Amino acid sequence: MWRKLEPRADWQIAFAITAVLRVFYTGVAAAAAVFLHPDPRLIHSNDFTSNLPAPGGWHYALLGIWKRFDTLWYLHIAERGYDVQKGVVFYPLYPWLIRGLSGLARSPIAAALLISTVAAFFYFWGLLRLARGEFPDAQPLRTVMMAAVWPASFFFFAGYTEALAAALIVWCVAWARDERWMWAAACAFAAGLTRSAGTLAIVPLAIMAWRVPRRLRWPVAIAPLGTLGYWFWLRQTGHLSVAAAYRTYWNTGLAAPWTTLWSAIHSLTEPLGWLVAISLLALIFFSIAGVAARRRVEDRCFSAAVIVHLLLPLSWPLLRGTPRYLLPVYPAYLTMGRGTEKMKRWRFAFLCGALFAFNLAFMCGFLNWWLLL
Repeated sequence: MWRKLEPRADWQIAFAITAVLRVFYTGVAAAAAVFLHPDPRLIHSNDFTSNLPAPGGWHYALLGIWKRFDTLWYLHIAERGYDVQKGVVFYPLYPWLIRGLSGLARSPIAAALLISTVAAFFYFWGLLRLARGEFPDAQPLRTVMMAAVWPASFFFFAGYTEALAAALIVWCVAWARDERWMWAAACAFAAGLTRSAGTLAIVPLAIMAWRVPRRLRWPVAIAPLGTLGYWFWLRQTGHLSVAAAYRTYWNTGLAAPWTTLWSAIHSLTEPLGWLVAISLLALIFFSIAGVAARRRVEDRCFSAAVIVHLLLPLSWPLLRGTPRYLLPVYPAYLTMGRGTEKMKRWRFAFLCGALFAFNLAFMCGFLNWWLLL
């Protein structure tokens, strides 16, 4: 399969990977709907679960099983807006898109999965484009394969914002490297409306813009207005700020990054210490591959910004969501792709298989309502 994909255009490679993964994840979820039996106490400890459809039937197997955790919030906001103060931490672009496409897709959850799938396609395409620009003499397929199989990458195909945010970030960087500043700034603007970490697209964009004449970089000024506009709207409409909502409803405060790390290390012996250990290992690896590796300065600064942003919130369980919050760190995948370039095909296939096995284990935990990712 790899030999057939390698000579193809980037968009064709991205489309093939996206199509295969979409079909595969849908099949896995449908099969899991038969075998997984979530604990009702875990289900109803989450928001908006009182009216979930009962398991059974094709509609549940294909769509209903994806209604998990944050997806329920995005679907609620798409239908009713921010009528619950707790929901302001979920940024508005994804719910807007769900609402706009619900009629076409016939259901909000189908629209959510469609948006994530299309965004995953653009993410893989953009990552291939960055890899070709970074390593003109190498084959970038391994870079995108590492991103596609990395543990927690199934979130790219769930009703979450991971794929949308990652796609907007990589295309922001790709457009900026082509000095198409308006397109780059538009992507950064949209990323800032997708999730809080999306605002960090301004970091590589500003660094790259600083190198060009001032008259060319003026569009970059609109990049942070997505996030700022959302915050201003919250204030004008009497909603809580994002920070206040986290503090009041989500038991999450702000702490220095080293405080969060130290607390996480101390919690390794607690019942959920194995999840904290996974998060710490992921942080170490992405710090090496994204920050310490020999990457462009804008790439390293972006990686560092994402990691610091991840360490600022202090909540329980500690470092919750770390594996998926690190997914947009594209420089780490560039490093991985370069590092596996000389690896024999069978060894690379084994590596991908091992990583994908962990990914599927995480996915089963997610579908069974118990994994806190």
